Amino acid sequence: MDFKLKHDSRESCYRKPFGAVPKGKKVYISITSNKLLEVYLHLQYFNYDEKYAKMNVETKENETYLYYYNIDLSQNYTGLINYFFRIKLNDDSYIYYGNNSDGLGGEGQVYYNNPVTYQITVYEPFKVPEWFKEGIVYQIFVDRFRNGNGKIINTKNNSFIYGSWQDEPMYVKDTNGKIARWDFFGGNLKGIIEKLDYIKSLGTTAIYLNPIFKSKSNHKYDAGDYKSIDEMYGNEEIFNELCKEANKLGIKIILDGVFNHTGDDSIYFNKYGNYNSTGAYQSKDSPYYKWYTFQEYPDKYDSWWGIDNMPSINEMESSYIDFIIEGKDSVLKKWMDLGVSGWRLDVADELPDDFIEKIKTKIKRIKEDSILIGEVWEDASNKISYSNRRKYVFGRELDSITNYPFRNAVIGFLNGNVDSKMFERMIISLYENYPKEIFYSNLNIIGTHDTERILTVLSNKQNDQIQFLKMAVTIQMTMPGVPLIYYGDEAGVSGGKDPLNRKTYPWGNENKIILKFYKYITGLRNKYDALKNGSIRFYDMGKDVLCYERTFKQERILIVINRNSSKSFDIKLDKISDTRILPLEIKILCR
Repeated sequence: MDFKLKHDSRESCYRKPFGAVPKGKKVYISITSNKLLEVYLHLQYFNYDEKYAKMNVETKENETYLYYYNIDLSQNYTGLINYFFRIKLNDDSYIYYGNNSDGLGGEGQVYYNNPVTYQITVYEPFKVPEWFKEGIVYQIFVDRFRNGNGKIINTKNNSFIYGSWQDEPMYVKDTNGKIARWDFFGGNLKGIIEKLDYIKSLGTTAIYLNPIFKSKSNHKYDAGDYKSIDEMYGNEEIFNELCKEANKLGIKIILDGVFNHTGDDSIYFNKYGNYNSTGAYQSKDSPYYKWYTFQEYPDKYDSWWGIDNMPSINEMESSYIDFIIEGKDSVLKKWMDLGVSGWRLDVADELPDDFIEKIKTKIKRIKEDSILIGEVWEDASNKISYSNRRKYVFGRELDSITNYPFRNAVIGFLNGNVDSKMFERMIISLYENYPKEIFYSNLNIIGTHDTERILTVLSNKQNDQIQFLKMAVTIQMTMPGVPLIYYGDEAGVSGGKDPLNRKTYPWGNENKIILKFYKYITGLRNKYDALKNGSIRFYDMGKDVLCYERTFKQERILIVINRNSSKSFDIKLDKISDTRILPLEIKILCR
């Protein structure tokens, strides 16, 4: 091929405006070549309709040809527009120009067939509440945080209680590998109330609680009763006290909404007859029978990932929608009236878009500044689940996403699998694909109850383990998005896969070095608007050095991270600085 082509989705001369676009706007697209060609823009819409548009051409300087086209977006259109370029050659054959093979955007490449497409996200404008977007979230797995009843534990039948708070968690299983007895340490809501001042000292502005509703397990993702607090955790009165006391400290409460499935041991399914109700398992005349799907009644039924103690729900069943969302005493309304300010939707990929939209509409009516977070493990803008393209980020569903791609980028960089340039591309790809409100509201995680502890992930660093942890936390607290602290990470808790990632908080045995650093870096984040709302710009300082700045009004903050344990680098800050004179310049240097 004796000619050159170029399109870069991040340069305004090739695509304008940058990134996701509000509906009803116009998007300028162009590509350049050093030869006069016949170039078509191929557009694919969210419903898979396609359009080829012949591009206009202008002759530029230096024998360069500019091909351009303006996409006029309908006032009614939201969704993705995927595009690539088709170039007709002199022999009537075609080549294609599309996104990079990794699909991360920026400058593309030539294909001879099946080009990877670029993406334009078209959304309905919306606003995320400032308290969340500018805040820090603290996640608590309630059973493992603190027992506020002293040594008293309200036990369950057939349960296993650890002899010491410092014991290592384990599962008690039968010969078939199923849980024989659920294990508990005795953490509860009173324990959280006792430690609200401590949580506030971390710079926290919101607490996200793993499920707290009545169930037989320690994790509570198998709900037995959506309208009751589990008796091991407390009751409605104690929960209401938690919300009120947290609110006095400027801390909001976010609950885990597990609405894709219930427990088999629940009011609604009642497989074991433990509830005073007629469950779906017991009778086809049960008011809950239509909530579930049975292949062979009653023992063969749909369940979450085939786990039979978590029967799946038909979310669009009208009686279920009324119970969870629309009713006068719906689950959402009950708990929000008691002080809840937001919900995290468990396994959002399993929930229909219409169901999520109904939740968003309802919670905003109950409390205008409430927040809806979705558990999605990938880029949520182009997620396909069960063959359906999802509508999470188009304005009517999620406010925030659990940002696992961010975690992957941080760990990849620190463990040497991702260089600084790839880290930049991974982050800017999300910036390009998400509406700005969501990008700045993404829940930036480095650990949760579903992942290994960050200290354990970095255990291969040996003597440098804590230093690399500081790097991870620095990145987390200085990037756009909302940082999430998984309880105990700030105290040096380690642990591999479940259940070891759900150890108890080590009261009195915290790693003071790590805890002190957390308080320092969260203090910086809360102090400076540039770290909460500022623009981001990366600088290329070599594969081992991550260098970026955050700028907002009169604040400019430069962050430099060196992952190389044996080599230092001479960074010329004067080459980074421009001619602006700013009253405030902060430099955060790691290593």
